[in-house]
Amino acid sequence: MTDSLSISVPSKPEYVSVVRLTASAVASRMGFNVEELEDIKVAVAEACTNAIKHGICKEEANFDVKFLLDQEKISIHVIDHGSGFSCNQLEEPDLTSPKEGGLGIFIIKSLMDEVDVISDVGEGTTIKMTKYLGEDI
Repeated sequence: MTDSLSISVPSKPEYVSVVRLTASAVASRMGFNVEELEDIKVAVAEACTNAIKHGICKEEANFDVKFLLDQEKISIHVIDHGSGFSCNQLEEPDLTSPKEGGLGIFIIKSLMDEVDVISDVGEGTTIKMTKYLGEDI
């Protein structure tokens, strides 16, 4: 059985901590350890920051966060309703000469077990992140 929890979040940086705390509380209740909780919180913060920065671009708009929970995993979807982008524009960052920005998706992929970025120009972007309970993939 899958439980689901959704929140609509104002597109303001001060609300990222609310989503982080929600993710931490939900994942903690499921039994994730401290290290996994930190990974989840950082990944969620990166996804929310992306939604605020690249998504809506209007403070009066909200983005959505959906938590899907079952016995073996937590999936978190961060959904913005912005202009979207062509996913093939995503490129691996050059870690030998890092530049400002561009690391968000890379960081999320390094912390979570599965990451899927779905974006259509004009339709917005969804970052789907999954962390499995009790196993390092």
